[in-house]
Amino acid sequence: MLVLIAYDVSTIDKAGRSRFRRVSRACQDYGQRVQNSVFECRVGKTQWTVLREKLLNEIKPAEDSLRFYFLDSDTGIENHGCKILVDGVEGGKEQKATLRV
Repeated sequence: MLVLIAYDVSTIDKAGRSRFRRVSRACQDYGQRVQNSVFECRVGKTQWTVLREKLLNEIKPAEDSLRFYFLDSDTGIENHGCKILVDGVEGGKEQKATLRV
């Protein structure tokens, strides 16, 4: 599967900067950086399960946000954390939406 991963990790303190680096490294292990906080990852189901869990365990949902865009399936978008606006609804908890292109 081809997944576009975008993240916004709060870096106002040392812990946030460490989280940012860990999220970035996890994405680099599975994909190609296309922008500062955006990666394209081509992964199998097992790899995806491992990567997804690793990323979800790294972020702090009250301060960070993480989005998964599934480019070769009908799954759409999977959102985690805060600062998310999907279909006019501001996040703060997990949401799923359909990608509209």
